[in-house]
Amino acid sequence: MSVLIIIDKADGQIKKSSLEALTYGADVAKQLNTTAAALVLGTCTDDLSTLGKYGVGKVYQVVEDSLNNLDAQVYAQVIASVTNQVGANVLIFSHNQTGKSVAARVAANLKAGIVTGACALPDVSNGFVVKKTVFSGKAFANVNINSACKVISLNPNSYKTVATEGSAIIETLNVSVPTAKVKVTGINKVSGEVPLTEAEIVVSGGRGLKGPENWGIILDLAHVLGAATACSRPVGDAHWRPHHEHVGQTGIQIAPNLYIAVGISGAIQHLAGVNRSKVIVVINKDAEAPFFKAADYGIVGDAFEVLPKLTAEIKKLKGIA
Repeated sequence: MSVLIIIDKADGQIKKSSLEALTYGADVAKQLNTTAAALVLGTCTDDLSTLGKYGVGKVYQVVEDSLNNLDAQVYAQVIASVTNQVGANVLIFSHNQTGKSVAARVAANLKAGIVTGACALPDVSNGFVVKKTVFSGKAFANVNINSACKVISLNPNSYKTVATEGSAIIETLNVSVPTAKVKVTGINKVSGEVPLTEAEIVVSGGRGLKGPENWGIILDLAHVLGAATACSRPVGDAHWRPHHEHVGQTGIQIAPNLYIAVGISGAIQHLAGVNRSKVIVVINKDAEAPFFKAADYGIVGDAFEVLPKLTAEIKKLKGIA
């Protein structure tokens, strides 16, 4: 029983979530006393041999230009073919947009059991039991996979990345790549200093900012922290901020190490998208705001007074003029 970790990338560069999946997959392989390998589809500008630092001895690559653009059906067929070719029994994905669209298709193709949104190593003492989040992160479920082939997608930022010494062997595979049914005619990319889904720190604003003209205090704090910016749904709906910054149950679901919510009341729909954050800090002048119940730290105060002072103190701490 060998483990195969599917590497996700953007603009030819490996995503941080894939490094977490690599570490996780390597540890699963140790549990099963087997080997771990990685799979890269399409071209990659990063040095793939360095993936050996995360516990894999080999990196398989299918070099085909058509795989540089995600087509879930094509990816699923290619990954299933590679799985059969290399004899893998456990597949690891990151539970991001790519994993969500591809992992289930691969599982169906291989007639494999699947657990999505895993948050811990499997318990292999009696079967193959995987812990996952359910009900938008408000509870956990333990699911036993009893099929011969197993598919797991790992929640981003739920497993610590560990890099050691090591180098992986690169092996190019010849796999039949089906013709995509969808043709990509153009790509519009979201610009920004820090991609929201990869950010370690996120500063988010709500209606308490009163208008888009006041967003400078959010941007200033995010800049000194090296953070991404986000917003609540009403802010996105009012076009104060672009919709790609909307986090919540109906927006992007994130799990940063630090989430700072400014002027956000904390409706259940918003909490569902951010409650996997390691630490939540809430700044709101309403002491009865529901978000304080979910916060690790809270500041009851006017954001227009608190944020400039907080930004100034962080600048002092970092020695920024």
